[in-house]
Order: sequence, then C-alpha cells, then structure tokens
Amino acid sequence: MNSAYRMRRKCRTLSRPYQAALRQYLKQGPTASLKPALRLGRQALSLGLETLDLALIHEQALIAQVLPVRAAAVRERIIKRAKTFFAKAIIPMEKTHRVAMEVNIHLNRLNRELSRRTLDLSASNRKLKKEIAQRLVIEEALRQSERHTSLLLEQSRRLQEQLRLLSRQVLSAQEEERKRISRELHDVIAQMLTGINVRLATLKMEAMSNSKGLGNKILRTQRLVERSVDIVHRFARELRPSVLDDLGLIPALHSFMKNFAKETGIRVSLTAFAGAEKLSSAKRTALFRVAQEALANIVRHAQAGRVEVSIRRLSNAVCMQIKDDGKSFKVERVLHAGKRQHLGLLGMQERVEMAGGKLTIESVPGRGTIIQAQIPLNNSAKEHTHP
Repeated sequence: MNSAYRMRRKCRTLSRPYQAALRQYLKQGPTASLKPALRLGRQALSLGLETLDLALIHEQALIAQVLPVRAAAVRERIIKRAKTFFAKAIIPMEKTHRVAMEVNIHLNRLNRELSRRTLDLSASNRKLKKEIAQRLVIEEALRQSERHTSLLLEQSRRLQEQLRLLSRQVLSAQEEERKRISRELHDVIAQMLTGINVRLATLKMEAMSNSKGLGNKILRTQRLVERSVDIVHRFARELRPSVLDDLGLIPALHSFMKNFAKETGIRVSLTAFAGAEKLSSAKRTALFRVAQEALANIVRHAQAGRVEVSIRRLSNAVCMQIKDDGKSFKVERVLHAGKRQHLGLLGMQERVEMAGGKLTIESVPGRGTIIQAQIPLNNSAKEHTHP
C-alpha cells in the first residue's frame, strides 16, 4: 500500500508540469521545441515511473486539452501533435528498456549455458560413482576427481574473464561519460556564465552615471561569476582535460602536473619523447589516467616530497614510469585486498591491459614506489577501444 501511494504521489508530482509543457507545446504550433518533452521523460525515469505511468499522465493532460474543444478537426490536430510530444517524452524510457532487454537476453543465455553445464556435471558425477562402484580402485577415483577439479577451474576462469570484460566496459562507459560532461561544461555552462558576465559589465557601465551603490553590487556579482567560470573550467579539466584531445598527451600531462604541484606543494618533473603522441586516442587516455590516479594515490598515502614522471620508447612499446620518494607498501597484499580504497590500483591495471599493455608496481622501504605502464606502439588485438 505504501508503495502504491508513493507511486501515485510521484505521478502527481510530474502530472502538473507535464500538463503545462504539453499546453505550451500545443500553443506554440509546429515550430515548438520538443526539448521539454525529453526533459520530462528523463524526470519520469529518475522518479522510477514506467511507460504506462507516463502514458496515464499524458492521457490526463490530453483530456484536459481536448475536452474544451468542440470542433472535431481541431481535436484531431491536437491529438496528432500531442502524440508527437508523448513519443519524444518516452525516448529515455525506451532506451533504458532496450538496455534491460539486452542484459536479460545475455542473462538468459548464461542461464541456459549454466543449465547445460550442470547437466554435464551431473552426468560426470554419475559416471564417476559408477566407475568407483565397478572398479573399487583408488587411482581411478583420483583421476575422476582431477577431471572434476579441472572442469571447475575452467568454469572459474571463464567467469573471471566475463567479470574482466564487464569491468572494461564500465571503464569505457565512464570515459565516454566524462567526455560528454566535459563538453557540456565547456560549451554550455561556461558560455552561459560568460554571457552573464558580459551583461553585468554593460549594466555596470550604465549604472556608474546613476548610482555608485548599484555599480558596486554589480561589480561584486561580476567577480562571483568570474570565480564560477574558473570553477567550471577546473571541474571540466578534472573530468576530461580538453588539451588531451586538442593538443595531445604531453601537453595534457604538463598542464595537469603544473596544477598538481601548485595545489599539493609536491615537486613534479616530466620528461617525455614526442613519439608518444603517435599512440591511439585510447592508449594516450590510458596513460593519462594512470598518471592521474598514481599522483592522486601519492597525495593520499605516500607522503612524498618529489615525483618523477618519464615517458620513453622501448623497442616496440612506450613506457611511462612514475617514481616517488614517499612511503612504501606491500603491493601484492594491496592488489588482492579487495577493499574499496584500493580500487584505484586495479583501475590503472585494467586501463593498461585494455590498451594491450602491462602494469608493474614496485615499492621498496626507503626507496619509494615505482609504477611502470608499458603499452605497445602498434595496435594489437588485445586493445579494447571505447564503444
């Protein structure tokens, strides 16, 4: 009962803005924008509503628009245009349902495979019992047990491979999402704040002849907007530095390490060879994210005073080395601890392996930590590009 009440409450929450948006869309005519419909669809999805719930809300809003109209032709036009509005509103839900259906198909396939393997395993067990009963030979029982263990190990290996694949897909999706958010911040929010700043500057010039107090208020507001622009740009750089896509890996590392040294007080140096820019976008992104995560770990755990980052060429690979003079740690224990705070190291390892490379970590008491990421120069079959 509480669940049904909450769902009705969510529907009421969305019903009024939906009705207003539909009324405005019908009022504006054929040139009206469908962005409000798409926004309402996303809001419905965030509220946990289903397609049927949104259809009921649409039906109520449409009735409210059609009921006062007496002419049948006008009603028909309203219903036709409202249908376009609703089709746009359910797009976010359709995308979510499509992904859920694909995942469900994959799960069903896995379940069928698991059932088949279970039947095979049951048959093997029956055969094992029969042979033990017939022969009463310990050696034969040991061999059967060995085959059984090999089967379980193979299943475990396949499950681990599936988990690794899912992890790489998550990392790829995360990288694409960072790109999208960064573009949004750069192209939309920052431009809007800049526009506000220009308007405030104009108001300030006009107000200086009339009121000094008004000019001071506008000046303070203008400074606040300027700080907001700086915060937005910094946030965008942290998510996905535009210089990485526009200029390349080395300029992006220079910019990031300069800000890192300024904020933390840790001395950082970078040496690199220009050929690293010939790597694919996915490989350059992997190296940048490894450097980013490594420096973040140094700040959180190492208590280091100096970090040296170098990128050099090997025979058929590029090697990035990050060396600090801070505290050491037991690498194997950390990598296999499974704790949330150590997911950064695992993420670095996954990124490098996605690019077809290898990550090594060496940490010695009194000598700090060295992280090396080797990535092949050529495009290998092991490299997983972003979807």
